[in-house]
Amino acid sequence: MNRPSLTSIRLLILDVDGVLTEGGIHLGPDGTEHITFHVHDGFGLRQLLKNGIEVAVITGRDVPAVKLRCRDLGIRHVYTGISDKEPIYRELLAKLSLQDDQVCFVGDDVPDIGPMMCAGYAITVPGARAEVRAIAHHVTDQHGGKGAVRDVCELILRAHGLWDQVIESHRGSSTPAAKSR
Repeated sequence: MNRPSLTSIRLLILDVDGVLTEGGIHLGPDGTEHITFHVHDGFGLRQLLKNGIEVAVITGRDVPAVKLRCRDLGIRHVYTGISDKEPIYRELLAKLSLQDDQVCFVGDDVPDIGPMMCAGYAITVPGARAEVRAIAHHVTDQHGGKGAVRDVCELILRAHGLWDQVIESHRGSSTPAAKSR
């Protein structure tokens, strides 16, 4: 598949189960669901937002933990309980005045196929369904919930020439060269 450029990406849209999480559902004795998010993914998402790239979540399940995590990260566009993702994808693009080629969509299962086929850049994870891998422009090295989203964030930031700035902003005065000055 011909791989388009990430330089035009202005919006990253993520599925949750299997992408932002491992995809497992842990039920407590009271029926409460518990899911785990990877801190590396959170750092990457914050860097995208800090650098003017919007982030959205469209997921089929409606889990309070997803809304809490997104709020903590500063993600303003959160759609939960969505079984047909493409109409929400279209609504979001209209709201943000964006075109398909400005969107990167990360999904891993059949409900993600519609928006992945619309997006200018489609990414999936190693554990994705074969039908999803077949339409993806890129497969992350890391698995969902294990840093896959961080991989995507770095790809986008590097394409925009921003990754070195992210690194430099965290070197501060603690680098050996800075201490010796």
